[in-house]
Amino acid sequence: RKKCLLCNNVLMLVAASIMGCSKISQSFEMILIGRFMCGISLCVPLHHQYVGEISPKKLRGFANSTSSFFWSLGKAIGQISGQRELLGSQSLWPVLMASCGLPALVQLIALPFFPESPPYLLMHKGDLEGCKKAIRQLWGEGQHQAEIDDIMKEKATMKNTKILSVLELVKEPAFRWQLYMIVILTATIQLCGINAV
Repeated sequence: RKKCLLCNNVLMLVAASIMGCSKISQSFEMILIGRFMCGISLCVPLHHQYVGEISPKKLRGFANSTSSFFWSLGKAIGQISGQRELLGSQSLWPVLMASCGLPALVQLIALPFFPESPPYLLMHKGDLEGCKKAIRQLWGEGQHQAEIDDIMKEKATMKNTKILSVLELVKEPAFRWQLYMIVILTATIQLCGINAV
């Protein structure tokens, strides 16, 4: 999880650099390439997953809602800073385009000091001691055996669950209505104007 977030931040920094240099290079194609790179980044789902996994159970819902809050806050800051009086001027718009690299840079600097997520360490790596160490680093000293037991139960459940491929998921009749709903919601979000904002 952590390595994937770090790689994703490198991708965002490269995208921000490309967009920031587009005016100097006099190339609108660089903006298209940079925006495409931002679009394929996995910031939001990775953030949800990592923050949800490193949070104590009682704070997990609150922690997961922070990404939606900061996403909305970022959109608002982008709208405000895009005004002509601020960064939306003829000379400063490349700075506005490259500003998406600032949060990526902050996370790239701070994330190495955070541990890997405890469920990932235990469920995927089988590292019980690493999981305990990560829990102590994140949540402090104390009795965390209940959380470790929950992760072990989830791991046991995952062993008995068949992971479907994308094609199997599409063909499975039991998931058809959920799949339709997700596709419709995702498609209509594109029409609401949030991406243009």
